[in-house]
Amino acid sequence: MKFKPVEQIAVGLDFGLGSGKKMIPVGRLAMRDGVIYFEYDGAFLKQGLDLSPSILPLEQGVKSFDRHLFNGLPGAFNDNLPDGWGRLLFDRMLKSNELLPNDASPLDRLAYVGHTGIGALVYDPDHGDSQPDTEVSLDMLAQKAAGVLEGDVGEVIAELLALNGSSAGARPKAMIAVDANHKNIIHGLSDVPSTHQHWLVKFSNTEDDIDAGAVEYVYSIMAKEAGIEMMGTHLFEAEKGAGYFACKRFDRNTPEGEGRAHAHTACGILHSDFRTPTLDYKDLISLTQGLTKDIREAEKMYRLAVFNVLAYNQDDHSKNFTYLMNSRGEWKLSPAYDLTFSSGPGGEQSATVCGRGKNINLTDLQELAQKTGLDKELATQVIERAQDALSSWPTLAKEYSIHNDTAALIQKRLGV
Repeated sequence: MKFKPVEQIAVGLDFGLGSGKKMIPVGRLAMRDGVIYFEYDGAFLKQGLDLSPSILPLEQGVKSFDRHLFNGLPGAFNDNLPDGWGRLLFDRMLKSNELLPNDASPLDRLAYVGHTGIGALVYDPDHGDSQPDTEVSLDMLAQKAAGVLEGDVGEVIAELLALNGSSAGARPKAMIAVDANHKNIIHGLSDVPSTHQHWLVKFSNTEDDIDAGAVEYVYSIMAKEAGIEMMGTHLFEAEKGAGYFACKRFDRNTPEGEGRAHAHTACGILHSDFRTPTLDYKDLISLTQGLTKDIREAEKMYRLAVFNVLAYNQDDHSKNFTYLMNSRGEWKLSPAYDLTFSSGPGGEQSATVCGRGKNINLTDLQELAQKTGLDKELATQVIERAQDALSSWPTLAKEYSIHNDTAALIQKRLGV
């Protein structure tokens, strides 16, 4: 894969509506002397699609942004840049072209996302490599990912980069397409046959236990039992370990019948660095209520807060909450993702509960409901349902072959 620098990017929205409905031009990004500028297309302003209400209001004129946050990109576009594993792959590709990571600007990186990023935003020129609808072996992808983590470069990088899209997070991931029986798996970054659906599969990194996939799968079962909205999940068999965790993508083939949904993380909407935890669940519930104008969506966020706290999922930073907008400009909270046993900074929740990050108790969770205007009886039901769901951990851990030491540690933390 050859590196091709760019000086400006055309931004569009593609909701995948079909029937001859084309991409909607949004505006243009340009970079001069290290500063990134953005301007809306005049026709887009008339459509009333507020794709990033806080940072990119629908106004005429050229805008620039803080160079020290997101490298000068507005949050909506930064959401499309891979970090963690995806950034590692791109930087290895640069190295193979005898370039350093700083030789690529944010616009260069968006060009490689092109039309295949998470959500409905698309970028031209599109420098990404397309992949054929050929079968993929998850065991082979896992081996290749492990090789990259150990320092491999070359053709392996090109294949894994083409399968990454704009996914975030530290663990290796691939965008795949899966048939209804979870038997036939093909490349899934671009359009897929009607017999398949878009999924994301995760592999272990160097810090994961070999049963990390099974742990996340069991957490998805317990989350659904707790009333958390999630997409379909599956644990694919693996040559080594308890399996590969996979989740159906929420930004493709939406319930409204659209091919793609615009996706925007809380991190991007609030334009704040997720690596510096400053977020409270009060803020997240208020953001959800304000953006969606729907109390039911705010209640979904409360359910997430309760589950994350009781389930010891402390990696609840602002990139792990996403909002979806359809072609009519209507927002909702996305189905939950990245729910698993995890430690946060200093052993605290990344998102605090009424200012408390550690030793959060049931009274704190009730207070959260009270301070955000949610019904007290609902809060009690949510807490009790989460407790009941988490009580199934010992049985599920055994059923899905989670190592005894891991199962015992999590059981102790859950208090079940």
